[in-house]
Order: sequence, then C-alpha cells, then structure tokens
Amino acid sequence: MPQPPTRRRLLSLAAGTAAAVPLVHAASPAQAASPHAAPASPAAGPSAAPAPPTWGVRPFTLDQVTLGDGVFRTKRDLMLEYARSYPADRILAVFRANAGLDTRGARPPGGWETSDGNLRGHYGGHFLTLIAQAYADTREAALKTKLDYLVGALGECQRALAEHGSPEPSHPGYLAAYPETQFILLESYTTYPTIWAPYYTCHKIMRGLLDAHTLAGNAQALAIASAMGDWVHSRLGRLPKAQLDRMWSIYIAGEYGGMNEVMADLYALTGRAEHLAAARCFDNTALLDACAEDRDILEGRHANQHIPQFTGYLRLFDQTGEEEYATAARNFWGMVAGPRMYSLGGTGQGEMFRARGAIAATLDDKNAETCATYNMLKLTRQLFFHTPDASYMDYYERGLTNHILASRRDARSTSSPEVTYFVGMGPGVQRGYGNTGTCCGGTGMENHTKYQDSVYFRSADGTALYVNLYLASTLRWPERGIVIEQTGDYPAEGVRTLTFREGGGSLDLKLRVPSWATAGFTVTVNGVRQRTRAEPGTYLTLSRDWRPGDRVRISMPYRLRVERALDDPAVQSVFYGPVLLVAQSPEQQFRSFSFYKHFTLRGDLASAISPAGRPMHFTTHGLTLAPFFHGDDTPYHAYFTRAEPVVVFGAADSGVPNRARGDGLTFLDVLWAQAPFATSGDFVRAVRTLADTWLSEGLFTRAERDRVVTAATGANLRR
Repeated sequence: MPQPPTRRRLLSLAAGTAAAVPLVHAASPAQAASPHAAPASPAAGPSAAPAPPTWGVRPFTLDQVTLGDGVFRTKRDLMLEYARSYPADRILAVFRANAGLDTRGARPPGGWETSDGNLRGHYGGHFLTLIAQAYADTREAALKTKLDYLVGALGECQRALAEHGSPEPSHPGYLAAYPETQFILLESYTTYPTIWAPYYTCHKIMRGLLDAHTLAGNAQALAIASAMGDWVHSRLGRLPKAQLDRMWSIYIAGEYGGMNEVMADLYALTGRAEHLAAARCFDNTALLDACAEDRDILEGRHANQHIPQFTGYLRLFDQTGEEEYATAARNFWGMVAGPRMYSLGGTGQGEMFRARGAIAATLDDKNAETCATYNMLKLTRQLFFHTPDASYMDYYERGLTNHILASRRDARSTSSPEVTYFVGMGPGVQRGYGNTGTCCGGTGMENHTKYQDSVYFRSADGTALYVNLYLASTLRWPERGIVIEQTGDYPAEGVRTLTFREGGGSLDLKLRVPSWATAGFTVTVNGVRQRTRAEPGTYLTLSRDWRPGDRVRISMPYRLRVERALDDPAVQSVFYGPVLLVAQSPEQQFRSFSFYKHFTLRGDLASAISPAGRPMHFTTHGLTLAPFFHGDDTPYHAYFTRAEPVVVFGAADSGVPNRARGDGLTFLDVLWAQAPFATSGDFVRAVRTLADTWLSEGLFTRAERDRVVTAATGANLRR
C-alpha cells in the first residue's frame, strides 16, 4: 500500500508542474500527492471519473444540458451575477490569515465565515463549487480565471502551512482556515460550541476542489484534494473503531457532512487505497446498522448531520459492492421522503428530525432547513442511478420546484446569495433571505447553478433516454450525435415539446408520468397521438428510430388537489399540479377552509377555488393562493385546517355531522374520493352505499343515514 508522502517529498513535488490528469484513468500516486501543481489552463476541459458499473442509469454533465427561458434560468442568472461579482480575495481571507499570508486587505464574508468563526473555510468550499458549476454551465473565461485563482491561492496556503504553520500540522496535506486544533479536540470528544464541525468544513473544501477539477479541468485542485485525503487518512486511519463511532455520534461537533462521499469520489479519481480506507472511517455504525435493518431511529437526530452520510454510503457501495451500504441508503430515504416530509419537500423542525409522521404537530417558523433538501435531492439522484424508480423523481421534482426554486429571492444582489435557511410551514410565516456565510448560504449558492443536472439521464448502454423533468432545456449527447430541445413554461401549466434537432437512431424515450398527472397524460409524435397507457408514477416509453425534426408533444393538465398531513388529515396543503400554493396572509392562526359544499358531480376543487387575475394564482375564502416558488417575503400559510362539520351537498344540508372513521377521513372525504360521478344517479348510489357502511360501523344512526340519502337525492348537483 502506498504511504502518504513525506513533507520533503511533498515540497519537492511543489517545484514541478503537474500535468492534467485524464480521469478516465486513475491518477498515479505522485500526481495525486502534489498539491502545488500549476493551475490547468482555461482551455482545459472537465474530466469526470467513469460512472461505476453499479449505475444502470447515468447523468449528463452540466455543460451537456442548457437551460432555456423561464423561471429556472432567471433564478440561475441571479446567482451567476453573484458568482461573477463576489471578490475571490474575501473568500480567501480566512485561509490566508491561517496560513500566515497577506490577506490583501480583504475581510471575510461574515455570518459564520469570520476571522474567528469555528466553521470558517466551509463557505469557501461552497464558493469553489459555485464557480465550477457556473463555468461548466456557461464556459465564461472569466469564471475559469477566477476558479483557477482560488485554487492556486489555496495551494499556496497548503504549502505555507506545511512549511511554517503555527502550530505545525501533523501532515503536509493539511488545509483549513483554522489550526488543526479542532480536529485534535474532536478526538477527545470535545463538544459544540467549543468546536463546531471540523470534518464538515473539510468536506466542503474537498468537495469544492474536486468540483473544480471534474467540472473545470483544474489539475491542481485534484492534487490539493488528494493531499488533504492523505492527511485525513493519517489522522483517522490510526484511531480505533470505538473512538470513531463516539466521535460521529456527537451533536454538531461530530457532523462530517459528506466526508465519506468525497473520500470515495477521491478514491475513484486517484486509485489510492488510503482514500477508500479513510472513507470507511466515517461509517456511523449505530445509525448505519439500524437503517440497513430498516429500524427507524431518526427521531431527535440532527437532520442535515446525517442525510449526506447516506449519499456517502451509496458511493461506498459503488466502490466496494457491500450491500449493507446501499440497503441502508434506500431505507433511510424511505424514512424521510414521506414520513417526515412537509408539502414543499423539506424536512425537519429546528434542524432536527422529529417523530415519524409528525407533520401537523411540528409546523412553525423553523421547518425545512434548506441544506437538508439540498442533500436529500443529492441522495435521491444517486438512488435513481441504481434503481430508476419514478417515485425518486416525483420527490426530486417536488423538492426542486417547491423548496429549492423558492429558496432564492427574486432580486439582484452581488453581496449576498439571498437564499433561505429555514422555510417555515406554520401560519403567517415569512421567508428570510440572505445567509452569507451560513451552511444554507453555501449550499444555496450551489442549488441555483445546477438546475439542469437531473432533467435527463441515459441508460448505461446508451439505448434509452430518461426525461425526468419538464424544464425548458437543450440536451447535447455527443456519443449519440443527438441534440434535443425541450420547450415549455414549467412550472406553469402547458404543453411540453421535445424536438430532435440533430441526430436520432433507435432510442427508447422514457417520459416520466408524474404521480400528480391524474387529469391525463397525452403524447403525440409528429402530430400523431400515441396509443400508450400512461400510469401516474411511472415512465412511459416511446421506442422508435428517431430522425431530425421529430417532435414529441406532451400534455398533462394540472388539477387543484389537497395533500393531508399524516398525523392530522384535517391539516392540508393545496397544490396545482406539481406546484404548492400558499395562502397569502399574516394571520398567526391557521385559516379554516371549507370546500365540499361547492362541489359539483366532478368532485373538483375548481368548483371551490377560483382563478385570480394572474397565471397560477387563485382565490378562496377571501385570500389569494400564490405559487410558493415566487421568491418574496409575503407572509403565507402553507397549511390550513379543513372544516367540513356537516354533510352538505350543494344547497342540500342534511344536518348530519360529517363524522370521521378511525383513519381520520370523514364521510365526505371518502365519498368525494370516488368522483367524478357521471350522473346524479351514480352520485346518489355512491352516497347510499357509503351511508350504509357508516351505519354498519356505528358512525351514523338509521335516522342520520336516511337524512343523508334524502339530501343527496334532492341536491340535483350539476355536472
């Protein structure tokens, strides 16, 4: 097994210039160990590691998918302006100060990124990823120059720490914006806030460096990250498992972000056994074992401390083939996406996982930490690569459209990322924007420069193309010579069109049929309707020989619908297709809505909620319902309480209480779930059958049953 380089060896390598490492092959140990190579030229292209054989589905690179016009591109452009304008020297100030170098008069960004902050340096890692993603997307030379400048400066800091750090680092690969003390104290179980999360900070820096390499071809970034990986192994590889387990169980201080993921990714790039061994050092044994056994022990745990660990476990499965890692990741996802998910796709109250199913009971102004959704989307994406289940992309669409898109303020700023931290789900709350220097400020910078990363995937053998998201975009698939343009106005309602601009040939085009698409999913090819069955929550496959000019049109009408909280079905949210609608009101108590008295035989909320004067805006009960993805600070209600106290059909009031059965669903809930009704006779028969059931279960008396049927018979509801 190769040994970590000595300081002398490391410094001697610094005198040379490392060549760019083609990542379709493993880098040699010498290449991987040198943190001080000259930056790659701006013309150097990205070189990602090959996809592992465990992936049946594979992504396209950011530069292969270009966003079209629309709200996603608008929000992206706001973040690009920040990326171009924010001074690199401010990002570097804390690193240079720690290395004893001239800070060039720059002051740190602020927030948690201050000259004495215990998390300083993490924001710089995120900023590297921001610039790398922005460059991969736009190919702007100025962004590449800025990225190379950042990487080169970090290399200078790493070298300065190795040569004259005070205190002297334990290994010449060490790079941080504070002394090694935090890592040493963690090994003796020091708690927060004496130290914060040293390995979390390390992860952000290493991730940013790997992104600088894989997205923008900077060879020096890989060399710096590889040396950091050697340092990680030198610290953790000697510690007993029991000590590591205790470290990773400590609240905040033991938070390590995705260190296991970044070390596994580093191993895929360098082939160095130490890097894989170091990735295994981050096994959080108790939680890993519980999730592998599908035992839910998440309650009371810090959400974002643990979500990225499971993306790391998937990457360890990719590298080792050990099934426990993949099983744990799948089961963990199932414990969060659904049982602990608010309507916007986020999770957590005050950063913590609460009890399984506790949704209504936890609504306040500190729900849904934005970092947590960022990491849940990463995990979801990785899971799809292994198992292309449409439920993963249903969740991805929800979180991307209703949390991430909503997390960027709709205003320009060159001094702040203007993103959210918590996104409250309680009544009358407001979104707060800003977050320079915080964890969510860091992930927030990344969120809005990679919208296109999951619009399309391809099968491992290149015979199938998955269309996962209906965002206006253009896909360039050079291996197949295919260029496909997608047009549409998502997240607004409308027809989506896929046009083969170049290339073609035999290809299975897999179109996601969203789970919300219950009003129909119609597909035409060159104007001819396709006689295929589209089942919500699956993929519809079109198999044919495609030619330039072929056009696929997809229509999936939106419907108004409610989603009920798991722990209280009377607490509900309103959606229009995939879009969460929120009632605009500063009132601090839940608003009470009643809809069933307005229903026609269609059983559609459109009878109770009226269109307003703006697209995708509605009114009900004197309030405006607006799409949540608009980034403003208007007070809102994401949830309301449903009040349907009496069985009423239009103007026909039975006077009978609308009682609920054991699962919390009322008589009217169960009745209208059967809609639409073709005729009044069908409606009356359904009422009679259900009223008989309620009678047999003791929920109606005989007299109440008869009054309900009489009211239904006389209601004469319109179609």
